[in-house]
Amino acid sequence: MAIVVNLDVMLAKRKMSVTELSKEVGITMANISILKTGKARAIRFSTLDKLCEALMCQPGDLLEYRE
Repeated sequence: MAIVVNLDVMLAKRKMSVTELSKEVGITMANISILKTGKARAIRFSTLDKLCEALMCQPGDLLEYRE
């Protein structure tokens, strides 16, 4: 089972930098980088909510299941 985080795809679609997202969401650039590289072991719903709000997307746009 593999859950893939497509944060880099959404950042590119929205033409937003990691720095801009970090400031808007209130998450450190290091933590966004961990999410972006797929090394995160978990994500809080409150964080997912903030990311979706900042990127104007749905959770399914950020998270994908791959076998």
